[in-house]
Amino acid sequence: MAHYAVGDLQGCHAEFMALLARIRFDPSRDCLWLTGDLVNRGPDSLAVLREVRALGPCATVVLGNHDLHLLAMAWAPRTVRRREPELEAVLDAPDSAELLAWLGSRPLLHRDRALGWTLIHAGLPPQWTLAEAEKCAREVERALSRDAAGFLNEMYGDQPDRWSPTLKGVERLRFSINCLTRLRFVDGEGRLLLAYKGTVADAPRAAMPWFRHPERATKEHAFVFGHWSALGYLSEPGLRCLDTGCVWGGALCALRLDREEEPVMLPCRGNRRVTD
Repeated sequence: MAHYAVGDLQGCHAEFMALLARIRFDPSRDCLWLTGDLVNRGPDSLAVLREVRALGPCATVVLGNHDLHLLAMAWAPRTVRRREPELEAVLDAPDSAELLAWLGSRPLLHRDRALGWTLIHAGLPPQWTLAEAEKCAREVERALSRDAAGFLNEMYGDQPDRWSPTLKGVERLRFSINCLTRLRFVDGEGRLLLAYKGTVADAPRAAMPWFRHPERATKEHAFVFGHWSALGYLSEPGLRCLDTGCVWGGALCALRLDREEEPVMLPCRGNRRVTD
């Protein structure tokens, strides 16, 4: 049995199928982790959702910010300032309700103690322990399952930008969702710097990648994540970033997690310009 993780698909169905063929993925025996952002910007988000859902229990998906945006378009449309044309096909599909219900039930964080890796889409604030990260992820998941429209109506916004265990209600949920689905950089005090999305080399002076904060409480744990095409493939002790910018003309990345192997990179044709 092989255990693979694959980076952000963002609607790139043809590349996804080609990559699964390249690694000879067999859903009857192998496991697949997906770093989130299944949809948006690429040409066929609907086919991606259908394909991944059809894989059944062998596929584990965490929610990304683009996945949540699709859910907001469907379930809380008045709060969405920008409707994404690439997602309209999902909303208009005859199986839309089933696909959205499946997507909305995906976790924000998945931890496999036996494998020794934890799957997230974006990042964690330096103050969180892994236990706190799991607790906050479960709180968001419960909010989505109990009152998706109510939660999604309050989801957008950059505040609060610093963790406190005293955070409650909508502010606590928004902070958690911003970390798990949007975070790239923090400052020295652990504040979320959500506005900058570029490279580490060009980052503002006070900014550092979330995983390089000197007081990060999760240093002893291993994480697989995506969300950061400007970072690209990253392999450091306990860290693997798999967003290699398929939709921008980069590559789609698969990495085997149960043993040491080089990543498999499938060059992609790209469907969007980096300036989009």
